[in-house]
Amino acid sequence: MDIQRVHVVINPAAGQDVPVLATLNRVFQSCAIDWNVSLTKHCGDGRPLAREAAEAGADVVAVYGGDGTVAEVASGLLGLTTPLAILPGGTGNVMAKELGIPGDLAQACRLLCHDEHKLRTIDVGQVNDQHFLLRVGLGLEASVIEQADRELKNRLGIFAYLWSALQNLSKPPLARYQLTLDGETIDIEGVNCIVANSGNLGLAGFHLAPTIRVDDGLLDVVVIQQASLGAMLELMDQIVSTRWPLGKSDSFDQLKQKVRQTFQFWQAKEVTVQANPPQAVQLDGDMLGTGSIRCRILPQAIQVIVPSSNK
Repeated sequence: MDIQRVHVVINPAAGQDVPVLATLNRVFQSCAIDWNVSLTKHCGDGRPLAREAAEAGADVVAVYGGDGTVAEVASGLLGLTTPLAILPGGTGNVMAKELGIPGDLAQACRLLCHDEHKLRTIDVGQVNDQHFLLRVGLGLEASVIEQADRELKNRLGIFAYLWSALQNLSKPPLARYQLTLDGETIDIEGVNCIVANSGNLGLAGFHLAPTIRVDDGLLDVVVIQQASLGAMLELMDQIVSTRWPLGKSDSFDQLKQKVRQTFQFWQAKEVTVQANPPQAVQLDGDMLGTGSIRCRILPQAIQVIVPSSNK
């Protein structure tokens, strides 16, 4: 793909402290790409900014920010042919990791400068009237994200979520989930319910399940039950005590498998979740409020620029 005009939507509140504009200017000038930027000021700004840029003729709309901003910008490109480029700028950058996009800003920019990239078409999830690329979570996961505040994320990066998880795992509240999966109703108790488009958790080698894919046209529903917590505590302890990046020891792999085996999994194209009592909800790392959710998958909804080696 010959890229001549790039519009970058930037979230200035993103978690990484790097010279964003200087890096964009240096890399894009080196390969004669005409570029422009717009800044988000409030939650939700990314969607209209992305759509305006695409309709104005940008070859690519890029986004610099965390996973929530990436999802916002992606939603602005639904129904259009303009591809998305992800320039990781948040705390977790989970979708970038899912797609093999470099974590370094300059390297991610250089993907647009030469032929070492390709377009990958992926699904987008919809929850109520918003969109997501990663997942929606009720219960424990939402509490973890809510308590990992900006100051903690600035100091610890992705380990802020691990720290928050350890604080929440001891006595998480139990809820009864009523799931409606393509018309079939299931009742189950648990401490967390996830509706996922991607299973990547942002930690090296750790996914919700190896079968979850961002391009299979399905949502994956995962319920973590009370019995899972012992294995999860063991896993969190090993992650925190292991030097970064995480190793590939047999014990670590066995522990991951033990955790997965205690989860309950389903797949569906349309999912409704009601929790009793009501639980907090997170959407791609941002808090969505409290209440029931209705989700559906939008298959093959957007194109993303990824390394040519990406599968």
